[in-house]
Amino acid sequence: MKHINLSFAACGFLGIYHLGAASALCRHGKKLLKDVKAFAGASAGSLVASVLLTAPEKIEECNQFTYKFAEEIRRQSFGAVTPGYDIMAQLRSGMESILPPNAHELAQNRLHVSITNTRTRENHLVSTFSSREDLIKVLLASSFVPIYAGLKPVEYKGQKWVDGGLTNALPILPVGRTVTISPFSGRLDISPQDKGQLDLYVNIAKQDIMVLLSPSYIRWNHSLERYGDQLEDTCQSLV
Repeated sequence: MKHINLSFAACGFLGIYHLGAASALCRHGKKLLKDVKAFAGASAGSLVASVLLTAPEKIEECNQFTYKFAEEIRRQSFGAVTPGYDIMAQLRSGMESILPPNAHELAQNRLHVSITNTRTRENHLVSTFSSREDLIKVLLASSFVPIYAGLKPVEYKGQKWVDGGLTNALPILPVGRTVTISPFSGRLDISPQDKGQLDLYVNIAKQDIMVLLSPSYIRWNHSLERYGDQLEDTCQSLV
């Protein structure tokens, strides 16, 4: 049996794409999910990876939280950087309500979270968690975009950490086959497919993203679930 991993790319609020992919995997890739040995992610990708591993039944709850979260930020005078608005506190609140009490035990050595050290600017993949609070801190660190999320980086084990997407936006694990998921078109297993473009890519924080010659846009691919049969075929080829 193949050693399969799932990795979710950093992508900010386009993380809703990851939730769509996770939902489709739960529907059409159950056999694949049973064989997945490890999950990985950066920034929003790490949040979805953590839920898919520890509480897959709460994917829809995550959808609702994300929509409400985005709407709340839009209502702020200056978005997430509005004085007095604490985006990280809201994110923590969501994690507190969704992650199960034993999330850290379920994630132990199976969830690999990308974070960036502010002093060395080096990337670290964290996969051991001593407590649920420990896991939440690492996930917050992976999601902390400097200035946008605040001015004080997340403290973890005596050091300061920020968004893992700055140094490794798409973790590839050393053992087995890592299935990559991203809302950006590129050399990925699951992503929007942009037709008619030149085969040009740029590597950003270890993620190959297609260069679009047309006006910049992102295809959210809300219709991901309509491609269940195709996804199921992909899953079958991996197990």
